[in-house]
Amino acid sequence: MKNIFSRNLMKAGFFSFIIFTQSCSTVPLIGRKQVSLLPESNMVEMSLTNYSQFLKDNKLSTNKEQTDIVKRVGAKMSVAVEKYLRDNGYADRIADFKWEFNLVENKELNAWCMPGGKVVFYTGIMPLTKNDAGVAVVMGHEIGHAVARHGNERMSQQMLVQFGEIALTEAIKSKPEQTKAIFQSVYGLGAQYGVMLPYSRQQEYEGDKLGLMFMSIAGYNPNEAIGFWERMAANSTGKIPEFLSTHPLEQNRIDAIKNFLPEALKYYTGK
Repeated sequence: MKNIFSRNLMKAGFFSFIIFTQSCSTVPLIGRKQVSLLPESNMVEMSLTNYSQFLKDNKLSTNKEQTDIVKRVGAKMSVAVEKYLRDNGYADRIADFKWEFNLVENKELNAWCMPGGKVVFYTGIMPLTKNDAGVAVVMGHEIGHAVARHGNERMSQQMLVQFGEIALTEAIKSKPEQTKAIFQSVYGLGAQYGVMLPYSRQQEYEGDKLGLMFMSIAGYNPNEAIGFWERMAANSTGKIPEFLSTHPLEQNRIDAIKNFLPEALKYYTGK
């Protein structure tokens, strides 16, 4: 099994290299070159389909106070994201975005942002956010993943492993069920909600950096990110060594956030 998995990864790496120069873009603010093999229009189309189904299958929260917080913060964050990307020549990254912000009844500590600007918070994470700024920490991070097109990266890698040299745009048409399953695993929308293909440590740090920038521009103090991740760390029920995980340990993440705070604070004009 291990040998088969290794060969599949090598195959994915080989085909990624072959088409790297044709599919290479730069992550805003970060500067990292990335390979996103799927047309973003396909990602947005799949997002709208799966998002609509998710809302049909899940109950929106009846907690007006928490729902209002998510929508209020979302309105400010979306303006900040659009401003930053427009001012820095990345407006095309969100050309197809039509922002929506919802809170659903679910005990999971989770939130996500799909391509197209569809943002969902689960009620389970709200007690840890504490206030508007805490919500902005989480929302900025998730929007950061979407702006950086990390989902496209992960889905491209998985489709290369499964379909090999088949053109990915053709695979979407000829293997719709498999493609749907991969998309749902990328965003945690499978049969068991919350089960998802993890982001890499690098992508997690990128999401944090972009999120700190966005929340600062929106008028939220980025220092709030430290408190939020400390609360997340205190809520953790067990830890595994970082080298065995794709997610950074909370303390490593907090240290990285502290290092980036001086840059993010340049954009913070609040009190």
